[in-house]
Amino acid sequence: MASGQDSKSGKAPGQVQPMVRWDDSHAHVSYANVCNVACTREEMTLLLGVQQNWHPTRGELTVRLENRVMLSPWAAKRLAVLLSNAVGQYEARFGELTLEAPGGEGAPKTPRRAAS
Repeated sequence: MASGQDSKSGKAPGQVQPMVRWDDSHAHVSYANVCNVACTREEMTLLLGVQQNWHPTRGELTVRLENRVMLSPWAAKRLAVLLSNAVGQYEARFGELTLEAPGGEGAPKTPRRAAS
């Protein structure tokens, strides 16, 4: 091969794949049922929150923002690929997901954020 890489792994001969060890001693767990993304040229911001009132009386929903995760565009693309694969595996095991809320009323509308 002209590039000097193994055609199956994409690594140069003799290159060792590092083992990743996840240290979760400082990890925080949170739940989100609403998400949104805002982006600039330099970063993408993932907004995660919780909305608990599924039947608003005034036509307005309040979402409590729980986490704001800022990613480089490259990390965001890797996350998109990983999430796509995970959803595909989930659907293969449990059935197709739809974007309707339980009860068939449709997913709650979240306001669009303008890209900065």
